[in-house]
Amino acid sequence: MSEDNQAAVEAAAQDGRDFVTEADLNQAEAPARPEWLPEKFNTPEDLAKSYSELQSKLGTKEEDIRNKLMEEIQSEAFADRPESAGDYQLPEIVDESMAVDNELLQWWSEHAFENGYSQDEFQKGIEMYAQAIGSNQPDLEAEQAKLGDNAEARIDAASAFANKFFPQEALPAIERMCESHEGIIALEAIQEAMKDGNFAQDTQPAAVLGQADADELMARPEYWTDSAEGRILRDQVSKIYQGMHGGR
Repeated sequence: MSEDNQAAVEAAAQDGRDFVTEADLNQAEAPARPEWLPEKFNTPEDLAKSYSELQSKLGTKEEDIRNKLMEEIQSEAFADRPESAGDYQLPEIVDESMAVDNELLQWWSEHAFENGYSQDEFQKGIEMYAQAIGSNQPDLEAEQAKLGDNAEARIDAASAFANKFFPQEALPAIERMCESHEGIIALEAIQEAMKDGNFAQDTQPAAVLGQADADELMARPEYWTDSAEGRILRDQVSKIYQGMHGGR
């Protein structure tokens, strides 16, 4: 008798029967149920299938939670920024006419928008930049005070002198120089030197200058341009030739 048939006979005997049914045979042929298998699963395969489905559902849920969390974080971070980079308002310290097509302001607006900056943060960045730039500018009132009680008259006189004796291209540099009281004093010294003739005498080319010096000046690229520096170089060469030929 096979093991399966023996198991069927034993199952029938346990039920008090002296005959074997088909159900007894089927049960005997079925594999033994593992003790670790939960009751709600018929086979280990059912348990594996259920676990796989659960794992898939949990993975999907985690991804949904992660996406929702990221959306909430982004929404919170960008809550105070305007609808677009162009909606930031410039502070009063910025001249709106000068802000048109300003690449630096355009970059700052786009940077602020991409990083979710609020209007206050955008404005604070501009104010900090303006403060840093302003700290490098001279204190005009303080410089004027150093010139004494007649400061305004001295500044006006220096401005008139500069406009009369310096070429137009050089005036921006003269203006920067005169932002300090030392620059005004320097211009006044030039005026005094011109009055007594010392300035003209001291600035004549030295007698030792000759053809080699003229050639060196003429070799400079600026000599052949119409710039202020080019005109100065040509004037120096002319004076060298005049000195070489006894002022003729």
